[in-house]
Amino acid sequence: MKTTKRRLEAELSEAFIKMQRELIGRGPQETRTYILEDMVIARFKGVLTVEEKHLVEHDKGRVLVKQMRQVLREMYSQNIEEMVEQHTGCKVLSSHSDISTKTGERMEVFVLDKNLEKQLEN
Repeated sequence: MKTTKRRLEAELSEAFIKMQRELIGRGPQETRTYILEDMVIARFKGVLTVEEKHLVEHDKGRVLVKQMRQVLREMYSQNIEEMVEQHTGCKVLSSHSDISTKTGERMEVFVLDKNLEKQLEN
C-alpha cells in the first residue's frame, strides 16, 4: 500500500518537531507540513523562546535572533535534509529557511529531485 500524502505530511511534521526539540530544547506550538509537487514546505508557529521574545522587542535583538537562527540552521542543514530524504525517498536539491521575528513563525522549504506529490495517494 502506498503512503498517503496526508500521512507523510504528518510524519514529516513529527520528525521536524522532534529535531527542533533536540536542537533548541523546545518545539514549535504548531507545525504544518505540505507536499506540493517537488517541494516540502514546513510552517512552524510559536518557535521563539522566552528569551528571544524579549530580544525581538529591540532592533539589535531582532537582528541577533535572525543571525543566531541562521547560524543554527546552517549547522544542522545537512541533518534536516537527510531526515527529509529518509522520509520522502527523494534527494533534496536545495533547502531554504526564514524566521519572522514579528510573528514568531518559521518556514522551511525543501526542493526535491522529483515530483513527490504525483507519487503519493491523496
